[in-house]
Amino acid sequence: MPRTRLELELFERQFLAPYAQFSGDTRGRKYYEPPPVWRTQYQRDRDRVIHSRAFRRLEYKTQVFLNGTGDHLRTRLTHTIEVAAVARNISSALKLNSDLAETIALAHDLGHSPFGHKGETVLARLMHGHGGFEHNLHSLRIVEELEQKYPGFSGLNLSWEVREGLAKHQTAYDHPGGRKGFAAKNSSLEAQIANLADEITYYSHDLDDGLDSELLSEKELSKNVRVWAQAARAVKKEYGALPDECRRYFTIRTIIDLQIRDVVENSERLIEKADVKSADDVRRFSKPLIQYSPERRKLNLELRNYLYKNLYYNPVVHEPNRRAVKMLAQLFEYYLAHPKEIGDSSRRRLKKTGLHRAVCDYLAGMTDRYVRLECERIFGKSF
Repeated sequence: MPRTRLELELFERQFLAPYAQFSGDTRGRKYYEPPPVWRTQYQRDRDRVIHSRAFRRLEYKTQVFLNGTGDHLRTRLTHTIEVAAVARNISSALKLNSDLAETIALAHDLGHSPFGHKGETVLARLMHGHGGFEHNLHSLRIVEELEQKYPGFSGLNLSWEVREGLAKHQTAYDHPGGRKGFAAKNSSLEAQIANLADEITYYSHDLDDGLDSELLSEKELSKNVRVWAQAARAVKKEYGALPDECRRYFTIRTIIDLQIRDVVENSERLIEKADVKSADDVRRFSKPLIQYSPERRKLNLELRNYLYKNLYYNPVVHEPNRRAVKMLAQLFEYYLAHPKEIGDSSRRRLKKTGLHRAVCDYLAGMTDRYVRLECERIFGKSF
């Protein structure tokens, strides 16, 4: 006999920690649907995210390097898949709900604009006085309203716990504002894991892309970044001399392993000390319980500062992105003056959301490639 949802829910209660978020205890969905037969509620959510149009578009959105500038460089989609893998790893080690952590990780960047954080900054400036723009909250708009796949409702009708994770997604880059309906001080441990999995992934893999593009060097990293130096020494001690590609890969893998180990061990201590008994105890607790140790946090800050100085603001990365977001701003002004040229779904929402929000929704949903095509069509030039 196939394994049913009820059996899967029973498995969770038998093997997960009492403070995990059990799928059988979900606060439900905005619109009622019969529960799935062979999947848990969070497994259904995961599948809906993967099958969404917004998820597919991530393949053509910038992570760090302008999309299309290198076949091996990460896109927003490959970054998202890597975050989901790390989130499953940490949640499984802590006996938490890995389906929920994975789903939040897969959905966390659905609302990201073209051209990475620089594109988000431009849209936030252009939307000042019109509700602003913040990609986490735009991810919520996508799953609650903008996706149009189901006959009975707008959006994906995801469970409350997944939407909570999106509303409260927070990293060094992400500082979401408040969102009605998610008033608790903290989110589930699974959502907190998605936060740190995002950070672990983009720091480590931005290192990889920086080395691949030759904007970073192992020699300078060993002199200036302790997390790299520690990992490089460990790899050399265990494996000796390795070919360049293999050595870089294993060094970065070691950095990720050390970060995950630190998060798991430190978080386990914090959870035990907090003496939480349920997922709602976690939400009411005074601070997040999924955290790096203080020493690891210092090391990561050192890495972050180095990446900002030597990669993110390197002219090779910064200048193409600067030109790209300038064209994004020009498109915004053009569509305000020519609203009939925005996409059908955005145009249908004009009366409900107002012109600025409809234009912002349209631009935020674009891929880097489509922005280029629109610039060529409208202005006769790209960037």
